[in-house]
Amino acid sequence: MTERPLQDTPSAETERPGNATVRFRNAAILAVETTVADRVTTSADIEEKLRGVLRRLRLPMGLLERVAGVRERRNWGEGQSFQDAAIDAGRRAMAAAGIAPEEVGLLINTSVTRPHLEPSVAVRLHHGLGLPTSAINFDIANACLGFVNAMSVAAGMIDSGQIKYALIVDGEDADQVQLNTIDRLNQGGRNRKDFMSEFASLTLGSGAAAAVLGPADAHPTGHRIVGGVTRAATQWYDLCVGSVDGMFTDAKMLLKGGMELVVAAWNEARAHFDWTDMDRYVLHQVSDVHTNAFVAAINVPREKVPTTYERFGNVGPASIPITLADEVSRGSIRPGDRVFLGGVGSGINTAMMELRW
Repeated sequence: MTERPLQDTPSAETERPGNATVRFRNAAILAVETTVADRVTTSADIEEKLRGVLRRLRLPMGLLERVAGVRERRNWGEGQSFQDAAIDAGRRAMAAAGIAPEEVGLLINTSVTRPHLEPSVAVRLHHGLGLPTSAINFDIANACLGFVNAMSVAAGMIDSGQIKYALIVDGEDADQVQLNTIDRLNQGGRNRKDFMSEFASLTLGSGAAAAVLGPADAHPTGHRIVGGVTRAATQWYDLCVGSVDGMFTDAKMLLKGGMELVVAAWNEARAHFDWTDMDRYVLHQVSDVHTNAFVAAINVPREKVPTTYERFGNVGPASIPITLADEVSRGSIRPGDRVFLGGVGSGINTAMMELRW
């Protein structure tokens, strides 16, 4: 991949069209639930399968944990699938919210994982969840930002009165991409640059999450979706390209371009939001390197940034709701807390959102 100068990235001052800043009037999260994959795969397990190529390339064992901070990730066990897990998470989210399937007016699936190009994954989930024929259903595919994007779309539809309740679901399956990557790296003929371009594939994990959104005025104990900002730097469309065959990344340029975009979006948002002293900053879960870079870019206290990638790896769009749900279950987020959601997705895009818990 050719390195292009980062100054080509539009600044917050010069590029406004197509990049949204929004406040929501009456949308709230009523519940967020996760389904955890049964099988634990440690980084040591993966590196043992790559021992030969690591030795040949003179790369040390323990690289995944030392560089990325990923100690283990989850994979689906016998009889589990990402679609069934997404359905399970959706059912439990509706139960936690006290919402019956027939009340759902919108289903958005945000999974990167898909068994085929069409139909949408959403139709399988719509059927499995027993939603009514009146429930709109579709996929939003935007790499790791899909879940946050879907929350914004659903909140806007709630505000407009088009729907009352929305169910957002995501299920990811990292098994095949990991197996394909390990097989390819073991075939020989790969140098260090080739290995590092596929390093991110080895950090992926499987999991599922779901959230129910509804009108805040009808649910005073709900968690308000205040608003947010999105921003694009799509000249970097080819820095991270993934499929079931593998994920190929120019990690250095992706990090530089992503952090410049984060700073631009953060600075633009200042005119509308004060995010300098939130109670929690729930970020897309990638690695130690990316988390530390994001924290430095927006200059927030590291102790306010919870992480789950050590245990679950990078679960794509499900990682933000998984981390949010994990914090809620731990009692780390309390009523009245201000919660920031944010991340960078392949493309490159960034999305940031404020919640009032």
